[in-house]
Amino acid sequence: MIVAGIGCRKGVDTAGILAAVDAALGNHDLDRSSLSALATTAFKRDEPAIFAAARELGLEVIVVEGVGVDENTLTHSDISRAAAGSPSVSESAALAAAGKDAHLLGPRLITGAVTCALAVSGGPA
Repeated sequence: MIVAGIGCRKGVDTAGILAAVDAALGNHDLDRSSLSALATTAFKRDEPAIFAAARELGLEVIVVEGVGVDENTLTHSDISRAAAGSPSVSESAALAAAGKDAHLLGPRLITGAVTCALAVSGGPA
């Protein structure tokens, strides 16, 4: 299972979400067919572009409740921590949605107003 965790600025458009997902996948020589789901935090549950992007990709959005400090994130943003209580919304959401033994394929990627991180279920790579 590969989950794309999404963080974004308020009001981002669907094209921005898709561009970030495609860029993150491309960094790992993956394509859209590799994805199992998109994930975000409850803090972003009202961003329509995340759900529109998921519909375009034919995926569900997993909204993760209570994502906070996660020692497995690779990125630590003070802005993210202040706004959402997480050092990286995209990384934390991807890890939580992919399951207990998930790991990140790499640090989040920033594309415009969107961050995207990919997590894979299972143990360390």
